[in-house]
Amino acid sequence: MTDPKTPDPKTPDPNTPDAPQPDAPKPERIAKRIARAGVASRRDAEAMIAAGRVVLNGKTLDTPATLVGPTDEIIVDGQPLPALDKIRLWRYHKPSGLVTTNRDPEGRMTVFDKLPPHLPRVVSIGRLDLTSEGLLLLTNDGGLARALELPSRGWTRRYRVRVYPQPEPKALAALAAGLVVDGERFGPIKAVVEQQPEGTGRRANAWLTVTLKEGRNREIRRALEYVGHPVSRLIRTAYGPFQLGHLGPSEVEEVSGKVLKEQLGAFAKELGI
Repeated sequence: MTDPKTPDPKTPDPNTPDAPQPDAPKPERIAKRIARAGVASRRDAEAMIAAGRVVLNGKTLDTPATLVGPTDEIIVDGQPLPALDKIRLWRYHKPSGLVTTNRDPEGRMTVFDKLPPHLPRVVSIGRLDLTSEGLLLLTNDGGLARALELPSRGWTRRYRVRVYPQPEPKALAALAAGLVVDGERFGPIKAVVEQQPEGTGRRANAWLTVTLKEGRNREIRRALEYVGHPVSRLIRTAYGPFQLGHLGPSEVEEVSGKVLKEQLGAFAKELGI
């Protein structure tokens, strides 16, 4: 019989310095840590480091290729880095006429210029171009944004798209097979006619439901124009499990922590949600 006071040799003693600690936070690149704290984007954080504006444990940092843990002291522009807030997600109905970028070199109005003032600093998960509308997910955590943008996550993006004229079956079959447009290969795009044509003759419009796994820059517009059906309106209605629903243009609604955890599954635990 095993002595209850004698530790099992297979079980590490938690008091031993070298014993692995369960669920210990993994080190991460300092630029990522700064971005997650909401101070700047990862790219801007790297620029701040190069400019000597970041101090790590009392020493000015000169490279972003540095890993930090939860106990490291990080000072940015003379101020301690804020503690990480809980990871949050919002559904936003982007109207047409806004660009999805923090700063636009052409001086156009951005999504972030129009968000309610009570929101913290957020980043978008993916993008919608200037004239596209509909669901745009926003988060206060850059790590979550990058993870949910990856094609490997396999999340479907769904859109309502108005085109002209009404597509023939061969055009829809070409989309489903995948295309090469201007030397760039697009994956399969599923397009289904959802509504009778608006108007008559060659210029009649038709609404399509379009789904795809990976959204490249203006992919739907470029692909549909390539098969002879230019887009006159594009509305994203779903991004993975998250739906536009009844959100009106410019409205924002936070996804509850419970729903976020349920939809992210095992990935939520990895993020500490």
